[in-house]
Formats: sequence, structure tokens, C-alpha cells
Amino acid sequence: MTLHLLFVGNKFIYNTPLKEYVVRQIEQKTDYITSITYFKEGDNSLFLYLQQELHASINFIIVTTKQNFSTIGKLICTITSDNQILKENMLIPSNSSIFENGSYLLEYKNCMLNIIHMDEMQKMPEILLQTQDLSATVHIFEEDKESAMAILSPIAHTFDVNIEIVRLIDGWLRVDIVSKKYGDISKFIHSAKALLPLSLISASNIIHHIIERLFLNQKKITFAESCTGGLLAYYFTKENGASKILGGSLVTYSNELKENWLAVEPNMLNMFGAVSIGVVSQMSEGALNVSNADYAISISGIAGDGGGTAQKPVGTVYIGARTKTTNQEMHLNLSGDRNYIQDQSVLFAIKMLLLIDKELFFTEDEEKS
Repeated sequence: MTLHLLFVGNKFIYNTPLKEYVVRQIEQKTDYITSITYFKEGDNSLFLYLQQELHASINFIIVTTKQNFSTIGKLICTITSDNQILKENMLIPSNSSIFENGSYLLEYKNCMLNIIHMDEMQKMPEILLQTQDLSATVHIFEEDKESAMAILSPIAHTFDVNIEIVRLIDGWLRVDIVSKKYGDISKFIHSAKALLPLSLISASNIIHHIIERLFLNQKKITFAESCTGGLLAYYFTKENGASKILGGSLVTYSNELKENWLAVEPNMLNMFGAVSIGVVSQMSEGALNVSNADYAISISGIAGDGGGTAQKPVGTVYIGARTKTTNQEMHLNLSGDRNYIQDQSVLFAIKMLLLIDKELFFTEDEEKS
């Protein structure tokens, strides 16, 4: 399904948390948003835009403010030769097929339109436009895109599904699966898992998968972060259930706190610097000891935009992953601006966590029994 999201109102341009909340809610109810367009308050080109787009075979979700809600309805009525009537204390087009408080659904030619009013500090109204496609997402680790495609394409053909593979970072592929008319996504995933038992995770949300696996096995995790400034912890705490497996984490930006909070040796810092394999190893060890967790991840690096040297340029990142019995460290040379380097660092850290205990994270319970 082609889905276009249209924001009408200045607040959706400038109030980033509000906009991101709306997008998250829509993505939970639909396959994906094909494209997003923004219009400011009082933009006279909106009418001509709608007039053109509503004659195309595109499904729309239009999100506007409560103040502009009836104005958008009036524009749509002009285009569709309809008139507005009062339903559920809302002025909406009379041809609206389904409506709830703050939201209505309208069919016009080959288009489905869901118009929603949304303002700051409010709960998102019901999304009435539901996807028609059956879809799923899995993640594959330690395979390149070409090899994964060669393995999965024959299975996709057998079970009549389409697949799209996107590389998130080196060694981490996201696979989106959409069923054709007679497709069987469940059998496709089962067959793919049989071929890639310790590489494929059949979950769309990797963090939620980690939380559930740790909780089911009564395990805890902790983090020690420097250049990512708590971003790794945020990736977990933004998901429901994080408190079940995360007691806390430490952001140790300075060398002093690396020493005092994580017991990193001063000699290690003096000889090799905070951005070094030895320091992230001691950071993960210190985090594990202070938290009594079962897993610890540590990150230290130079995210930029300044601070790099010839020996350690911007994008130099070290990551440590540790259990009570083993530890691994990784050296990365990343590219991008400060935020992208931080995000890549977190993704590599998550991948290291998964790979340090494949038995826990890749083996499903029925496979163990």
C-alpha cells in the first residue's frame, strides 16, 4: 500500500517530539509511510496540491491541528463536491464512511483519506486507515547483503512473498517481507530461520526482543557510555519493559569518573587514552561489577565534530561487550556527523551484545527443548 503522510500546521515542522510521536503511532498501524509532505499555516498552494493528489491512486493520512480541522474538510469537500455535516461534534464531509473523535475516513475515487486533528500534549486519535498488506520484518547478522539475497530469494519465491534487504551497519541486515496474494510469511520465516539458525532473529523490534530474552532468562544488563552520552541506554528505556532487565547505567564522560565510578586504572588512561581498547574493556568490567548485572556494554570514542587527532581521527570508537565469563572488544572507524557516529556506535554495540551470547538471543525456546 502506498501511504502518503501530510502534515498541515507550523507545529508539525518545528515541534519535533510531537511530529515524531505522530509518525511512530502511524507506523505501528501501517506497513510504512511512503513519503511525508509539510504545509505551513495558510499556505495557499495546499488546495491545488490536494486537488491534484486526490486524483491519484494514493492513500493519505492528513494530520492537522484542531483549529484547521474543519478548514481541511472544507477543502476536501470542494474537491470532492461534498458538504460538511456535524457528526460526533465534528464538522466532516457527509461521505465519510467511518469516524471517531478527532478522526474520519473518506473514500474518493481510488484514494482512501484519513484526516486527523492533533495538538501538542494530546493522545493521538484513532488511526482509521489500516494497511491491506500482510508484512513482517526480520534481522540477519554476520551476512552480507548479496549472500543473504542468494539464500532468501528462492524461499521467497517458494512462499510467494517479496523481500527487501537494507544494511543498517556492517553485519546487520534488516529484511522486510510483504506477502503477495497467496503468500505465506510464516512459512517463509520458518524456512529462513532453519537455514540461518544463529544469524536470523524473527522480530521486527530488536531491542524489544533483547528485553524479552533477558527477562525470560532472568538476566540483567548495564551500560557504561562516554561518547554516546546515554544514547545506548535510551535505545532500551524508550521501550516498554526496560525496567525488567536494566537496573541502571553510567555516563562517564570524564577520565575522573571513569576512574572513580568504573575503576578504570589511571595508568591505562595515561598510557593509551580514554579512547582505547583497554579502557573500554575496563569500563565494561567496572560496569558489570558495580551493577552486578549479567551483561555489560561499554563505548568510548570521538564523535566529533572536533577532538580528533592523526592517530585517533573523528569517528574512532571502541566498544566492549562482557558477560560474567567472557569479554570482547571492537575498534571502529566511523564516518558521518556527530549524531550519525553516535547512532552507528550504538547499533554496533547492540550487535556485539547479540553475538556475545548467540545461544540466548538467537535460539528460540522451542529449539532448546
